Amino acid sequence: MQAEAVMTIAYKAMLLTFSMAAPVLLITLAVGLIVSIFQAATQINEMTLSFIPKLLAVGVTLVLLGPWMIGEMVDYIKALFDSVPMMAS
Repeated sequence: MQAEAVMTIAYKAMLLTFSMAAPVLLITLAVGLIVSIFQAATQINEMTLSFIPKLLAVGVTLVLLGPWMIGEMVDYIKALFDSVPMMAS
């Protein structure tokens, strides 16, 4: 196996990981920011107030984007398995 092939596989894997994690992290960031603004405006300093909305937002995001994430992962794995015979030679 050539070093170029290994680097290409690693690059595609990292790109897929970032593209799958980004929506969840951005939604969590946005919900956390909104809750923080709400807490600052009302002067409520409760730690669980920020945890529950984030948890719900992540759950909804995973339900909505789950099929896309699974499809992307399956496409990557199929491409990886299809490229195995070329790498063996």
